[in-house]
Amino acid sequence: MTTPQSNVNNALETIHCDVIDSAQLPMALLLEADPNEQTVLAYLKESVCFAAWAQQQIVAACVVTLNGTDLKPVSQSHKGVAEILNVSVWPQWQQQGIGTTLLRYVLDQLPHYGVQRVELGTGTFGHQLTYYQRLGFRVDAIWKDHFTRHYPEPILENGIQHHDMLRLSMVLNTAC
Repeated sequence: MTTPQSNVNNALETIHCDVIDSAQLPMALLLEADPNEQTVLAYLKESVCFAAWAQQQIVAACVVTLNGTDLKPVSQSHKGVAEILNVSVWPQWQQQGIGTTLLRYVLDQLPHYGVQRVELGTGTFGHQLTYYQRLGFRVDAIWKDHFTRHYPEPILENGIQHHDMLRLSMVLNTAC
């Protein structure tokens, strides 16, 4: 599979974000953020997918489950809660603000789905943690040994293995 080429000086000027059918998302892109293909396939079934486009190609993706919304009713205690399961940007398009642009778009769209609170899980260190915190997410909990129990291969970043998952959340401004 080939990946999109980056030939953009001002990438953000050419970015378009939209809701997309999960079948249109390249699996290789989603595996950039979550290396377990079976897990990705499982959560794609009942998710809303968003994509960032540049030069007529998908350069970033965000996958969200909508728990407790009109699309997926759950118990009252989880009403209006969405979980971001995957935010991926092709490596050659990273560090250009595309992931931030896409995630801000997603956070702006979620109140239209009845979402009041957004949750996600990430490693306990690395650039992803600061990325989410800059956007307003706060740490809620630590799930000990999550990555070592749920992934068949070690997940490494800068030569360090991820063991625990931080659970982050934010409350959305729901005035649509």
